[in-house]
Amino acid sequence: MTRDAPDAESAYAWWRLVVSLALMTLGGVGMYGVTVVLPPIQAEFGVARGDASLPYTLTMIGFGLGGVLMGRLSDRFGVMVPVMGGAIGLGLGFIAAGSSASLWQFSVAQGLLIGLLGTSATFAPLVADTSRWFTRRRGIALAICMSGNYLAGALWPPVIQHFIDSVGWRQTYIGIGVFCLALMLPLALVLRRRPPAMPGAEPVTTAPLVKPLAASTERPLGLSPGTLQLLLCVAGVSCCVAMSMPQVHIVAYCTDLGFGAARGAEMLSIMLGMGIASRLISGWISDHIGGLRTLLLGSVLQTVALLMFLPFDGLVPLYLISGLFGLFQGGIVPSYALIVREHFSPLQAGARVGTVLMATMFGMALGGWMSGAIFDLTGSYQAAFINGIGFNLLNVGIVVFLLRRARRSGIGLGRVAQAGMVNTVSTPV
Repeated sequence: MTRDAPDAESAYAWWRLVVSLALMTLGGVGMYGVTVVLPPIQAEFGVARGDASLPYTLTMIGFGLGGVLMGRLSDRFGVMVPVMGGAIGLGLGFIAAGSSASLWQFSVAQGLLIGLLGTSATFAPLVADTSRWFTRRRGIALAICMSGNYLAGALWPPVIQHFIDSVGWRQTYIGIGVFCLALMLPLALVLRRRPPAMPGAEPVTTAPLVKPLAASTERPLGLSPGTLQLLLCVAGVSCCVAMSMPQVHIVAYCTDLGFGAARGAEMLSIMLGMGIASRLISGWISDHIGGLRTLLLGSVLQTVALLMFLPFDGLVPLYLISGLFGLFQGGIVPSYALIVREHFSPLQAGARVGTVLMATMFGMALGGWMSGAIFDLTGSYQAAFINGIGFNLLNVGIVVFLLRRARRSGIGLGRVAQAGMVNTVSTPV
């Protein structure tokens, strides 16, 4: 094994995972900063709630499209190239947004620089790259990596709100841009090594569990690869329309209820902090039961949490429900990445994972805008919560269909992951 290609699950692979976690935590500010500044943006530019939600929507659309672009760059040039470009895009984006003179300038900076060229580079490419450095512990490794997205949500909102209260949102945004440039560029250099040889170049065991894995990449779950990816994309949009309602609007919701933006930022921090625990637990679960079952579990629990928002609007209940919501839904998005790695060729990891995660970002974008528009029409968020529940039920239906296909095609629900472990045993470490 050459110095440029260390073994999977080596000490370097775990160190690389730590750096990826840090980069995703830093890059995640692009998603959560705009939710915290929603009330001051609405007040400063004098627009309706739906219009004030547009920068978030454009950020998530850019995030989703950028995930595919950055995934392809990662497949071709290695993950360091898109991550370094993303650090530059993110830094310049926050500086430009903080200097904007109108809502459209702010929205363009959010969507183009922060979303498309910035934050997207610290999500899908890092997830796909991590999946190529781990075999037996791939589920928990992906969960740790993607916890950076929620760790960003737990850390950034209260910090941003503090500086908004102290120096204003513009100075806060410019400071974030400088901070990201200073930290992310040096960290990206750690990712310069290429991953170990992909399957096909690896020794293949004669154990019977490996053969269904190879076959499943040609007709995954008895479907064409394009059909399965389309279904996963629709499921990703649906679950994230539901997920976006509390994540995007909890600060504005608390402001409307008279609790203040600071309380909403605390609830968002609790929600996403519990999401970290959820992602780690779900990663451990997925290593035992597979990605599809883990996705179903998270989707059903997310429905339960959304239902709890309907009858309760007191301060203490909202703190509790926010925590439960984070705990219930944190493992949903990582499940998609694991499903892709279980059923598609690893040589397409960057592009396939990027495409499915793009769909989840589109769901967040659509849900963020849709909830604001529903609020403008109805004057409350009750209908927006109901809308999210409906989309989440569509997600549950798709996952149940895929699980039935797995049974009909003779693929055990934990079998693909087990095949990966058998392959690992036959590979020299």
